[in-house]
Amino acid sequence: MLSAENNALLTRIGPGTPMGALMRRYWIPALPSDRLPGPDCDPVRVRLMGEPLVAFRDTEGRVGLLDERCPHRTASLYFGRNEDCGIRCVYHGWKFDIHGDCLDIPSEPAGKGRADRIKAVAYPCVERGGLVWAYMGPPESRPPFPDLEWTLVPDSHRFVTRRVQDCNWLQALEGGFDPTHLSFLHKGDLIPGVDFPLPVASEYLPTGAGFVCAYAREMMGQTVWTGETFLMPFHKLIPTALPGAHVWAPVDDETTMLYSIDYNPDAPLTPKQREAHASGALIHAVNEPGSDRSIQNRANDYLIDRAVQRSGRSYTGIPGIGVQDGAIQESMGPIADRTREHLRPSDAGIVRLRRYLLNAVAEFQETGVAPAQDPKAYRQRPIYAFAPTGAGLAPLLPAHDAAVAASAAWAQADTHA
Repeated sequence: MLSAENNALLTRIGPGTPMGALMRRYWIPALPSDRLPGPDCDPVRVRLMGEPLVAFRDTEGRVGLLDERCPHRTASLYFGRNEDCGIRCVYHGWKFDIHGDCLDIPSEPAGKGRADRIKAVAYPCVERGGLVWAYMGPPESRPPFPDLEWTLVPDSHRFVTRRVQDCNWLQALEGGFDPTHLSFLHKGDLIPGVDFPLPVASEYLPTGAGFVCAYAREMMGQTVWTGETFLMPFHKLIPTALPGAHVWAPVDDETTMLYSIDYNPDAPLTPKQREAHASGALIHAVNEPGSDRSIQNRANDYLIDRAVQRSGRSYTGIPGIGVQDGAIQESMGPIADRTREHLRPSDAGIVRLRRYLLNAVAEFQETGVAPAQDPKAYRQRPIYAFAPTGAGLAPLLPAHDAAVAASAAWAQADTHA
């Protein structure tokens, strides 16, 4: 279990918190690029890391992300006029560009308003992988954007969705690194007719951007090794036939925006693959129209079907693998009380994840340097390998080396900005 102090240390991400300060040293997804469809389009509200923000695309197509509160009288810039390379507050006409610089104070008599002395809180943005990403840390510490492969493939090779989870970011992240839940929570839904036995062996492989927890399962007459890959600060690579990924971006302490990604590094996704991803049966969920909230949610008990649960066709009776994860993670409460847990040896992956994050926060507080800032360290792919029954980790290592080499090859072109 975690102490109450360490639980708060890892889960609280608002301004001024240790974990919040560390997370702000990384690029954080803020919204899909298509929510800002063109120059001078309507502004969009964004809540990120506990901060109310407003995003807009200016006349030149650049994205701005500002504190929603106008520096003048704290009125909402969401109601502002997006015009002529800036957003203008409708309360008194003050205008700000994407850098937060005040361009105009028309409410003051000529010569009385020094616009150059006024600045709104603004966060630099880049667009990668169909998303707008923000950097919310000190300007002098801004890192290069990480070489996440799924952000670099063409749009045709990638399928991305997002949805709100009504819980803290850490319990959502931990769910991605819990190896034994596959044998229960998703039973009957991962691969119809195939059960996932409990792991019989595990290995921990540190990387320059995080770590890989590798697990062996004896199934279908062979040993199947899978590597659950963690990348700082909230990324997971999913070892499926086609590579997958999750990003758990904190909205605030009690809300998370989950981005789910499937991609093919070598070819466009087929219509059949896109249809399967969009169905809601896999890691993606189907959202309410015009919303980031899943149709299956706490208010309707995630559409659980007790008859299906009793039949054994689905262990939970909740449709959709991703929704099953979200339902259980949200059932722990807005912020799980980890002082009440009783961890067992099968929870070693969760322990490793927490230990890694606690060490990262401690080192950051001591040195002021955030770990895993080299973009090349993110050149990884999720890995899995097959071996004869009883084989050790050795079969996984060539697969790991090949994945790293392949990722390095595509990244050598440095086609990204």
